[in-house]
Parts: sequence; structure tokens; C-alpha cells
Amino acid sequence: MWTPFLFISIMKLANAQINWGDRSLNIDLTSPIDISISIKDSRVEKSASAWYVNGPRFEPVRGEGFVGKVSEGGPVNFTDVYFNPHGHGTHTECLGHITFEAESVDRQLRREPLAPLLPCLVHTVEPVEVGGDRVVLKEHLPDLSELPTALVLRTIPNSDKKKSQTWDNTNPPYLDPEFTLELVSRGVVHLLIDLPSIDKEVDGGALLSHRVFFGVPDSPRYNATITEFIYLPDIHKDGFYALNLQVAAIDLDASPSRPILFPTR
Repeated sequence: MWTPFLFISIMKLANAQINWGDRSLNIDLTSPIDISISIKDSRVEKSASAWYVNGPRFEPVRGEGFVGKVSEGGPVNFTDVYFNPHGHGTHTECLGHITFEAESVDRQLRREPLAPLLPCLVHTVEPVEVGGDRVVLKEHLPDLSELPTALVLRTIPNSDKKKSQTWDNTNPPYLDPEFTLELVSRGVVHLLIDLPSIDKEVDGGALLSHRVFFGVPDSPRYNATITEFIYLPDIHKDGFYALNLQVAAIDLDASPSRPILFPTR
């Protein structure tokens, strides 16, 4: 997350730029766009969820005369949090999501830290019906032979209901593996999407687009990430941005994250 010092320091930079290929993009660091969906206590307020898991719970620690809640007479707020990083809120995952080895997104980002700002393309797609499913096909690819390191996919329809929707048993749209393979071949390393998965909800465990994107098993892409459950309002147009991808330091294949976009010109 942004600390006040870091944010103010970056805002003071004049004519900040990011380079991608032969493009030099000027970044507006004064207008951050937070595209994360927060995890909330489901007994108080709904947030996006999927994969048939119970909603997140926030519970004050209690014991031996202590209560971790000031409003109940405790000295501090001291709360246990119960949630699933894949099923609740915006999260970033690595290839450990589908490998036998317990690869960790935290360990990978410590081995190969992300640049503070990554060149990013926002691209809106409208899935088409194929055999009763809604699918993002190869024909939906951006009209560019080479793509930036990061790609944000926004799907239509796009309402703020995505921030609180329960996706269980809804057969959400997903990416055709040929589309995903072409993203890899055009240079995408960090894929962000406003759906609970890039694969079909029920596919018998095939996870074809995950396998293609992470190169599993033949050509593993340890530095690749997929970020799911984002939300980008329509007011922000398609085009080039700079991405700051902030991932919580949890030693798992997936971790809550906070992607921030900055407009470019």
C-alpha cells in the first residue's frame, strides 16, 4: 500500500516517464486509480466472492478477561480474520496455484521484485456465447503485435455489482486457451482480470488457460502472475497506463493484492 511519505515523494517527481518498446509514456502520478476489491466481513457487508467458500469473518480475540474490541470495553481492536485468498477479493497468484510444488507468490516476488511501475494496457472485451458459455476468444485480442508487460482485461457488462457479486454456480465468462497463449507470445507477464478466474468455473480440473499462461508443465513461467477480482469503472478508458502491483507478504500461491493504475499521456 502507499505510505504517505512514498506517495508524496513520487508525486513530487517531474515529468515521470515509463518506456515500452519505442514508446515513452508520461505518467500522471497525481491521479491513482485503485482497481482492487477489498475483503470485508460478510456478516456486515458483501464483497466479491467465489468458489463455494464461506464469506470472510472478522472476529475480535477473546480470552481470560480480554476482548479485542474497544466498543466492547477492550483496550484495543485486535481481530482475527478468516478468508480464502482465491475466493475473496482481489488477489494475485503465481504458478504454484496449479503445481505439485508449493510455489509461493511472496517468495517469487522476493526473488524477482516487481518494478514500482510497469507498462500496462487496459483492454475491454465482450465475451461471446459458445456452446452455452461466454468466452473471450482470439478475435478479442488487442490490435498490437507486441503487448506491454501487464494487461488489464475489463469484461462487458461492467457494473459496480462486480464489487459485491457472489459468483458461485453462475458459469462466469472465461478465456479461451488460444487467446491466453497469444497473450504469452506477445509478451504479457502480468494478467489482471475482473472475473473470479481465467478458466471455466467447472472444467473437471483442466485449468487450460492457467496452464498456458504459467507454462505448466513444460516451460514454467515463475515470474508470471494472474490477478483476479479487479474492478475498473467505465469512466477510465482503454489505453496505456502505468501499473503498481502491490501484493501482501503471505507465503502462499495467492495473496490479497492492491493494483493501482496511473494514467499516461
